[in-house]
Amino acid sequence: MKPKNPHSVHGSARTGDLSAGRPAGLSDRWTVPGICLFLAAATWLVFGQTIHHGFVNLDDDVYVYENPVVQKGLTLQGIIWAFTHVHSSNWHPLTWLSHMADCQLYGLNPGGHHLTNILLHMATAILLFLVLRRMTGFLWRSAFVAAVFAIHPLRVESVAWVAERKDVLSGLFFLLTIGAYVRYARRPWSPARYGLVVFLFALGLMTKPMLVTLPFVLLLLDYWPLGRVASDKWRVTGEKNGKPATDKPRLSTLLLEKLPLFGMAAAASAVTLFAQTRAIGSFQQISLPLRVGNALVSCVAYLGQMIYPTGLAVFYPHPGGGLALWKSITAFVLLLAISTGAVAAWRKRPWFLFGWLWYLGMLVPVIGILQVGSQARADRYTYLPQIGLYVLLTWAAADWCAGWRHRRLLLGGCSAVILAALIFCAQKQTSYWRNSESLWTRTLACTSDNFVAHNNLGNVLVQKGRVGEAIVHYQKALQIKPDSPEAHLNLGYAFAQKGNVDEAIVHFQKAVEIKPDYAEAQCNLGNALHQQGRVAEAIICYQKALQIKPDYAEACYNLGNNFFQNGEVDEAIVYYQKALQIKPDYVAAQNNLGNALLQEGRVDEAITHYQKALQIKSDYTNACYTLGLALLQKGNVDEAIAHFQKVLQIKPDHAAAYYNLGNALLQKGKVDEAITHYQKALQIKPGYPEAQNDLAWLLATAPQATMRNGNKAVELAQRANQLTGGADLDILGTLAAAYAEAGRFDAAIQSARKAIDLARATGQQDQVMQLNAELKFYEAGLPFHQENK
Repeated sequence: MKPKNPHSVHGSARTGDLSAGRPAGLSDRWTVPGICLFLAAATWLVFGQTIHHGFVNLDDDVYVYENPVVQKGLTLQGIIWAFTHVHSSNWHPLTWLSHMADCQLYGLNPGGHHLTNILLHMATAILLFLVLRRMTGFLWRSAFVAAVFAIHPLRVESVAWVAERKDVLSGLFFLLTIGAYVRYARRPWSPARYGLVVFLFALGLMTKPMLVTLPFVLLLLDYWPLGRVASDKWRVTGEKNGKPATDKPRLSTLLLEKLPLFGMAAAASAVTLFAQTRAIGSFQQISLPLRVGNALVSCVAYLGQMIYPTGLAVFYPHPGGGLALWKSITAFVLLLAISTGAVAAWRKRPWFLFGWLWYLGMLVPVIGILQVGSQARADRYTYLPQIGLYVLLTWAAADWCAGWRHRRLLLGGCSAVILAALIFCAQKQTSYWRNSESLWTRTLACTSDNFVAHNNLGNVLVQKGRVGEAIVHYQKALQIKPDSPEAHLNLGYAFAQKGNVDEAIVHFQKAVEIKPDYAEAQCNLGNALHQQGRVAEAIICYQKALQIKPDYAEACYNLGNNFFQNGEVDEAIVYYQKALQIKPDYVAAQNNLGNALLQEGRVDEAITHYQKALQIKSDYTNACYTLGLALLQKGNVDEAIAHFQKVLQIKPDHAAAYYNLGNALLQKGKVDEAITHYQKALQIKPGYPEAQNDLAWLLATAPQATMRNGNKAVELAQRANQLTGGADLDILGTLAAAYAEAGRFDAAIQSARKAIDLARATGQQDQVMQLNAELKFYEAGLPFHQENK
C-alpha cells in the first residue's frame, strides 16, 4: 500500500474549502466563470473611478506625459530605445512598450492609461484564482485569496498610479509563469513546456526586476502544494527491479532544474544594480544596522496594514537615525516567533511555511538593504509578496474551523464581511489618487516630516498659480531637509514667479553651492539674472549648465533668448537650432527661431518654423501671431488675417493681434473695420502707442468724413507722443495731421516741422518729402486727408 503524501492534494481536489468539501467539477461549469466575473466586477467597483483621474506629478511625467519617446507611441525607434536604454534608473523594456501602446491608443488622455492598469490587474486577479485552484484543487479558498488580492487597499498604489504599470504587468507575467510551471511539473519532462516557463519568466523580468525571486517561489510550490520534493519519510512509492523507486525528485534535482531560471535572475539583478547605481544610497547616508532595523519594522508594518489598512500613503519617509531600537527588537522577536511556528508546522500544515516564506522571500529585493530612494517602505512592494499571506490565513481559517457544524455559513459570512470592508476602504483610498493635490495632501495627513510630500505639493500649487501656498510647503521641506538642492531650486522658482527675484537668486545660488553639477539650478539662476538685466552673468550660467548637461535644450533656448535680446541675432539662431536638435518638438524654440529669422529678413524660413511650431501645438498663440506678422510682411494679407483671427479665438484679450488685424484690414482697404480693431486693442491695452498712433492717423485722415474725428485724433496722438518721449517721427507726423483736422493749424505746422527736422537728422529723405507735402496743406489752412495723396 502506498504511503500518503501529506503535501500533495492530487486526487483530493475540492470546491467547498471554506465550507464542506464536495467533488471538484460538480458545478464548475457555472461556478468558475461566475467567480471570474465577480473578481472582474469587484476590481472595477474599486478602481473604475480612476478612469476619471489625472496623471500625478510622481514619475508619471518621466514615464508618460513628459517622455517624448513614449508619447510617439509604438515606433521602431521607440522599441529600440526601450531595449537599449536605462531610463529613470530602470531597465524594463516591456513596461516601456506598454506605455507606448497606451499613447498609441489614447494619446495623453490619462483615463485610457488608468484603464489599462485596471484591466491588467483584473486579469492578474482572475489568473491568480485559476492558477491557485489548479495547484491546490480548492475552489473557494482560491477564490477568496484572489478576491482579497484584487481589492485590498494596499493594491491601490500599484493600480491607481500610471507609472506603476510595472507592478500590474509583472504580476500578470508572474502568474502566467507559475501557471506554465504547474503544467510542466505535473507531466513528464518536456523541453517545450519548460521552454515556455523560461520564456514567460524572461518577459516578466523585462517588466519589473522584482520577479528575480520567482525561482525561489517555484521551489516553494514544489514543496507545497505540488508536493514534488522527496523526503526520507514519504519519498518511496514502490519498487522497481527489487530497488526502491520514487516519483519525486530530490531537492538537489529541483535546484538543478531551476538553474537556468536562477541564472536569468542573477543576470537581471546585475542589470538592475547597474541601472540603479546612482539611485542606490550609500551606507554613509544610512548605515547597515539602520537598514536592517527598518527592514524588520517594515515587514511587521506590512502585516499590520494588511489586517488594518488605514493611514496608507504614497510615501513613507525613512526614519534614518530616528528609528527607535525597541521597535527593531520587537519586530525581530515577532518575525522570529512566526518563523519558528511555520517551521514547526512544516509537515502538518505545509501552507503555513509556504505562505510565510513566500511573503518574506519576495520582499527581499525591496526590503531596503540596498536602499533605493529615501522611502522607508511602499505599499506597492506588497503587490505580489502578500499573496503568500493571503494563502496562509485562508488555509489557516479553513483548518481552524474544520469539523464545525455550521462552518460553511460562518466562513461564508465572515468572507462577505471582510470583502465588503476591503472594498469600502479601497474605494476611499483610490479616491485620494484623483489628482496630485489630493494625493499629497492625504500623504501629509498620514505622515510627519515628509520632505517629498511637501516638495511635490509645492510643485502642484505652483502649477495652479497658488505660489504663496507653494512657498510655505517648500520652506517646510527645507526645514526637514535643509541641504536639498531640489527644494532650494523649487523655492527659488516660486519666488521668481512672485517677482521676488533677489530672493530667488539666493536659493538658486544655494542649490548650486550644494550641488555644483546641478544644470537646472544653473539655468534658473541664469533666468533670474536675466530678469535683473545682468545678461553677461546669465549667459555664463547657461554656458555652465550646458557644460554639465550638453543636451539641455532649455539652456540652449534661454541662451538663444539672451543673445537675441542683446542684438546678437546670428548667435541666437545657432542656439535655437541646437535646442531643436536636442528637442525637435520644442515649440517655443521653433517660434523664437522664426522671430530671429524674421528679424534678419529671412521671411520664408521664419514662416516654416512658425508652421512647425503650430504643427506641434496647434493652439500656440505666439506662433500663430508671429506667423500672421510674417505673412503680412510677405504680402499674404488674407492668410495673415486668418491667423490673427485664430489668435483672437484662442486669446480674446490679445491686444497686439487686434492691432495687427487692423493693419491687415487697412491694407485690404477696410478702413472702418481697421478703426474698430484699433479701438478694441486700446480697450485691452490703453497705453499702446502704436495702436494710438494708427487710430489717430485714420481719425484725422480717413477718406470718408464720417470716419474722421479731429479732437479724438489729437487726444490719441498726444498720448502716444507722451509715451514715446516726443521723439517718434511717425507719431509727430500723425499729431500734425490730427491738429489740422481739429482746426489747430499753428500746432499742426509746428509738429510737422519738428517731424521734418527729425527725419532730416536721421537721413529719411522719403519721409522728409512726404511731410513737406503734408505741411503745404497745413500752411494753406487745410487738413490732410488720404484722398488728397
